[in-house]
Amino acid sequence: MTLRIDITGLPSEHVRFATSPLAELTAMLHVLAEPGHHPRLADWAADVWAGLAPELAERLRESEFLWRSSQADFLLPARPRPSLAEELDDVDRIDDETYVTAALITTCGSNRVPLAVPSPLTDATARERALDLAQARGPRQEAFVERLLADPAAVRARVRHSLELCAGAFFDAAWAGVAVQLATDLRVKNDLLKRQGLAAALASVSGALTLAPDGDHITVDKLQDKATAAHGSGVTFIPSVFGSPHLAVVHTPGWQPVVQYPVAEPNPPVPVSLETVGLRLEALAHPIRLRLLRTLARGPHTTGELAHAWELTAPEVSRHLAVLRRADLLTAQRQGRYIRYTLNLPAMTTLGTDLLSAVLR
Repeated sequence: MTLRIDITGLPSEHVRFATSPLAELTAMLHVLAEPGHHPRLADWAADVWAGLAPELAERLRESEFLWRSSQADFLLPARPRPSLAEELDDVDRIDDETYVTAALITTCGSNRVPLAVPSPLTDATARERALDLAQARGPRQEAFVERLLADPAAVRARVRHSLELCAGAFFDAAWAGVAVQLATDLRVKNDLLKRQGLAAALASVSGALTLAPDGDHITVDKLQDKATAAHGSGVTFIPSVFGSPHLAVVHTPGWQPVVQYPVAEPNPPVPVSLETVGLRLEALAHPIRLRLLRTLARGPHTTGELAHAWELTAPEVSRHLAVLRRADLLTAQRQGRYIRYTLNLPAMTTLGTDLLSAVLR
């Protein structure tokens, strides 16, 4: 499962790396809504909530529909501006149908979005579907959607004002605190893009991003099965400090692709691919392989030793060892005419972390 961005024939100048105040504010709002996703920022989130005026706190809770489960596409600008106000002005230029349809996409777990999505403002079935989904997420979200569908102009104005209030409450200070880090990251990415090309720039963004050998598409290693195209408009990459560990992508047809990526930490770990995580989970799902791992956890063993220990045939053990090796859960070392297998302890130790990283990515 991957997300594919088609860039066939895209001029190099249409690949942009830029910072976005609105995208970073959206990342901060997601942290406030889901601090469990961001344990290193839990203290920051607690301090912000403690210092918020009650009215703003309620405003953020009523609008979290826009950034909790997934970010509304208009919150990740394709053409970032220097200031939050300018980016909010761009959002104001979006028509009501586009705004509402984007606002009501409440989860990142759906399949490919169809090319023509009926507007809940004009289509009764789409309206009922939107209300049903909102109702399932609780009374506050249901009330927000009801107001949005009844009077989109009023709700849009209220959301904008809420975001503007965030500036003085916490955003301006937090933005100033990460500005140097974001600017440094941009210099690195743009220099790589200019000197070594897109493949090198993508590699520095994340190990989850790769350029196809023929250069016609970008693959994002995410638990999604989706595709989009950057023809004409281009693709924008936005660094984020508060977005880590998420790799957010705007992929809806009709919207320019945007990738918001976590700013790299010093010596960042290379992410384990979804394919490898899947192979490891599959390998561990068999009781015989778990028994073999139990023995290998105590030290290196040959196929014959494992067969004797568990009263299995050597070919049967070999088949199970092959599955474990494909999942990189074992290492093998030849000693004379024997091959001894050893448990890959680092891979086993980080399996839970790797799985969580793949899910949150």
